[in-house]
Amino acid sequence: MRIVELIIDESEELSGVEAVSIVEFPAIESNFISLNKQLELAKVDDEKRILMGAALIPNKNIYRRNGEDEYYIFFSNDTVRKASELFLMNSNQNNATLEHDKKLKDLSVVESWIVEDTEMDKSKKYGLNAPVGTWMVTMKVNNDAIWNDFVKTGKVKGFSIEGYFADKLEMSLKINKKEMEKNVMIENIKSLIEKSELKNQKVELSTIYDDLKGALAEANKEVIKALDLKSQAAKLTQVSINKNRELLKELNKAEGLIKDLGLDSELKKVQKAKSEVSGNLNTLDKILNNLLSV
Repeated sequence: MRIVELIIDESEELSGVEAVSIVEFPAIESNFISLNKQLELAKVDDEKRILMGAALIPNKNIYRRNGEDEYYIFFSNDTVRKASELFLMNSNQNNATLEHDKKLKDLSVVESWIVEDTEMDKSKKYGLNAPVGTWMVTMKVNNDAIWNDFVKTGKVKGFSIEGYFADKLEMSLKINKKEMEKNVMIENIKSLIEKSELKNQKVELSTIYDDLKGALAEANKEVIKALDLKSQAAKLTQVSINKNRELLKELNKAEGLIKDLGLDSELKKVQKAKSEVSGNLNTLDKILNNLLSV
């Protein structure tokens, strides 16, 4: 039977533990104890209504079944610690459920810690044998119905977490695929940027303009020849305009892709190339208008 390591996908906003559920059969097979008396003050008989138990035990295989698919899952020490930290950082300590179904009010996690020494840990004092790396919690129960009907009667025996975790193997394949796609896209964009440097086109533009001035000077002497040159220059200018417009469309597409990928350094290159193309288009348009108006 396959064994799957679950991890926290830090790229996902909802990743981690969202709530702690009180259940009859905890998946980690570790029951909690109820601290129902004030232990330090023997004369005080008021119930504290506090539950203590393991929320997650590292490297413990937990059986799962999804249809016909049977497998085990486990959490590493690092994932257990990270889950415990995110649980509090995201202010989820007041999120509690009954058997992963009914949301409960007036239940709060009031203590959370990672076991670092099995002999010196607080859990040892209350007869709990939690291995190193275990995420321990204590929960305050101010809900009368839950305390009287479920805790005191033994209908619930432990904690079970609720949250979102990723399959480490699938996550690795997903990351590698995304990285490959990203690299291919970057190479394509770089190629497009190189094409858009427009060094040759700048030279061509200068040549066109110089030829145009020469053609107009000759037009004063030979009208027919000048008209022919003007027509050729106009056609050449229009072809250059069309090429620049197509290039500008490609650069706009590249700009959108780069923004999605968050490649700030490449974005500046594309925007610079766009500015140059736009400047060339303005110049070419003026030249064409002059040609057509003469």
